[in-house]
Amino acid sequence: MNNQHDIVNEKIVLQEGNNIVLEFVIPASCDFFDGHFPQYKLLPAVAQFEIITRFSKKYFKTQRYVPTIKRMKFSAPIKPDTLINLEMTYKKEKGLVSFTMGDAKVEGKVYSTGSFAALSEVCKG
Repeated sequence: MNNQHDIVNEKIVLQEGNNIVLEFVIPASCDFFDGHFPQYKLLPAVAQFEIITRFSKKYFKTQRYVPTIKRMKFSAPIKPDTLINLEMTYKKEKGLVSFTMGDAKVEGKVYSTGSFAALSEVCKG
C-alpha cells in the first residue's frame, strides 16, 4: 500500500478543510499501464478511480469500499509520465467525495470528473 503502483511523488498544492489539490506523475513504470495497450499506453479508467480512492483514504480517512458511484465521466486518455492535478472535496455530512483529475501543465484539460459515496473509516464494522 505504500507503493501506490509507483505513484509516490504526490505534492499537496492546496489543502483547506475537506478540500485538497494534489499534483503527481503516473510514471511509465506504473503497472497500471501493463498490457493497456502495448503500442499506445493508456491509464485505464478503473486505475484512475483506484488512485482517487487511495488518495481519498489517505487524506480524508475514508474507506476504500465505495458503496455507490454517483457520476463518473472520463474525458481524455492519460498517457505515461503525465503530470496530474487532482482536486478532491469531501462532504462528510453527505458522505460524498467529488473529484476532477486534469493535466497540471495544460490548463482546462480534464481527464475525469465524478463523485462517489464515501464512508468514514470510523464507520467500519
